[in-house]
Amino acid sequence: MSKVKNPSLAPAGKLKIEWCEEHMPVLMSIRERYSKEKPLEGLTIGACLHITKETAVLLKTLKEGGAKVYAAGSNPLSTQDDVAAALAEEGIEIFAWRGVTNNEYYECIDEVIDGEPDIVMDDGGDLTTRIHTKRKEKLPKVIGGTEETTTGVIRFRAMEKDGALEHPVIAVNDSYTKYLFDNRYGTGQSSIDGLLRATSVMIAGKTFVVAGYGWCSRGVAMRAKGMGANVIVTEVNPVRALEAVMDGYRVMPMADAIKLADIVITATGDKDIIRKEHIEKIKNGCILANTGHFDNEIDVKAIETLAKDKKEMRPNTVEYTLADGRKIYVLAEGRLVNLAAAEGHPPEVMDMSFANQAFAAEYIKDHAANLEKKVYKLPEEYDNEIATIKLRSMGVSIDELTSEQKAYLSTWKEGT
Repeated sequence: MSKVKNPSLAPAGKLKIEWCEEHMPVLMSIRERYSKEKPLEGLTIGACLHITKETAVLLKTLKEGGAKVYAAGSNPLSTQDDVAAALAEEGIEIFAWRGVTNNEYYECIDEVIDGEPDIVMDDGGDLTTRIHTKRKEKLPKVIGGTEETTTGVIRFRAMEKDGALEHPVIAVNDSYTKYLFDNRYGTGQSSIDGLLRATSVMIAGKTFVVAGYGWCSRGVAMRAKGMGANVIVTEVNPVRALEAVMDGYRVMPMADAIKLADIVITATGDKDIIRKEHIEKIKNGCILANTGHFDNEIDVKAIETLAKDKKEMRPNTVEYTLADGRKIYVLAEGRLVNLAAAEGHPPEVMDMSFANQAFAAEYIKDHAANLEKKVYKLPEEYDNEIATIKLRSMGVSIDELTSEQKAYLSTWKEGT
């Protein structure tokens, strides 16, 4: 039995889902095939994903493919309650509402685990690690899992290294049609969207600090630069730092950048990016936001300790007044600003990401018996199929290699 905040919100959620279905042609083409072939018949899929309108299109597609689907939210503030209500009416077992407590969050995940999934579909790794630690009795039924985001892939590679991973995992995040588009263009746009909805500030002319220069971070930096911000990048990786410099950004340590920053967005996948020593040096009026998966990139507890006053200025915007009178603003409790203060990535980009998820579920079903307890990437043929369908939907055609060109690329004898 589903658990959602308000079942009466379902009609509004259905309209949101319909909007996404019009803008997700790759996933809808997969759904069309699934409705005929039922490749997931007999499988139970347990998902821990952000319960958004885009995710709803994926969950409905998996159900159309024959799967029994259970789903919980992968972040306390990212669930869209009207979408959750609509999914419950669609026959998907959904356990999610915005504003769950920490205990409720894991109770919802346990509800998914109680569904005895054959495949676990994760975003951040909490479902998979829960089964591996607190709910081991359900592990024998799991034939494989998928992971949507960088943070979760990092966790599962660590589990593989430690010999703790008990089933294969497909790193959906590592597919080109996921991370080159979702991480960069999706995170760039949706993070700025969340920032603007929470604050309505002008970005042009501001000093905008981006923590990290992975694909998510560079997407944020690119969009901020395009809106007229003076962008500074902080990094720990010398190669990425060099890339940022070559892309035209200033690069410096956070301890120096925080003194100049009007806005900071963290997107590293690591913890304690903004710590007490940074808050002690922070510029008056600085806005702090995070778009990494977990809420540990900004040390909000340290800010609470240093602050003498706190008040909510706007939805998802809390003002802290420090002992010396400086004011700083934390967005969305330090959680993912793009999902907590906005609606997450646009459907056009999640179309590709969730197409990879659907293919990954099918791949696990067909190949689980031959997969080791490791983290895998989907074969390149899936990337090519997704990109081909996407281009076709956009009215874009590309060249094809001639037979002579194919022969040339397969030989080493022909030269100058």
